Amino acid sequence: MNETLKRAISGAVYIILLLGCILHSRESLALLFGVFLGIAVYEFCKILHLNFWICLVISIVAYYFLWDKENWFNTRTILTLTSTIIAIKLIFYLFNQQKTNFHLFTRYFLWIGYLLFTFILTNYVPMGVHGYNPKILISIFILIWTNDTFAYLVGKNFGRRKLFPIISPKKTVEGFVGGLFFAIVSGMILSHFYIGAKNFYFWIIIAIIVSIFSTLGDLIESKFKRVAGIKDSGKIMPGHGGILDRLDSIIFVIPFINLFYLILHYLQYVS
Repeated sequence: MNETLKRAISGAVYIILLLGCILHSRESLALLFGVFLGIAVYEFCKILHLNFWICLVISIVAYYFLWDKENWFNTRTILTLTSTIIAIKLIFYLFNQQKTNFHLFTRYFLWIGYLLFTFILTNYVPMGVHGYNPKILISIFILIWTNDTFAYLVGKNFGRRKLFPIISPKKTVEGFVGGLFFAIVSGMILSHFYIGAKNFYFWIIIAIIVSIFSTLGDLIESKFKRVAGIKDSGKIMPGHGGILDRLDSIIFVIPFINLFYLILHYLQYVS
């Protein structure tokens, strides 16, 4: 089987599994991302040289007890702020060309904030005013895929200036702008025709968040792999690599989506 066909089949299986579990129920979404978390922990521990079994056991226990606690506002706030702080730290790490390694304590803190808390928070995102709404999370994935697709197409045809050549030589400024533009257009279409959102601006802001931070998430994952001297985080998806290779964008987007939710909640509370 040639590489293109393997890539197409594994990609199709991934999308069908992902969308199927999101649409079926909140529990199937939680189960799927619980499995993804276990695989991601293995890949992350291999890249950053952490004890896999310690990380796996703590991840399973924490995920089991917290995946459906979105109404615990203090807990959600702690998870969101911790993940956001870690994400900001990783942005500084990305732009610091001299820094390649972290101390052991920092690496364990990265596992907690970058992976564990983010996978828990993913279960909170599709909880709308009237309960579980799979359209919310599906729309975020569509925005990520739209951004990636048009960033590639625009960059390939019109790209001249490199966005981050040291980490990802193929990404261009023009591609990033193209991805951002079409993500915003997609957000507007999804808001009106798919989600039926009352606040139009809400999904424009989410599209901007998705475009910016999914790109950063991809670059950060690329730096992790470059420092570790590997091409892919794993081999579970033929032609695509590992779970971290597939979920690097959503992993980095989720903390900022939840932060946006918290800001809206706070503004509503104080108004």
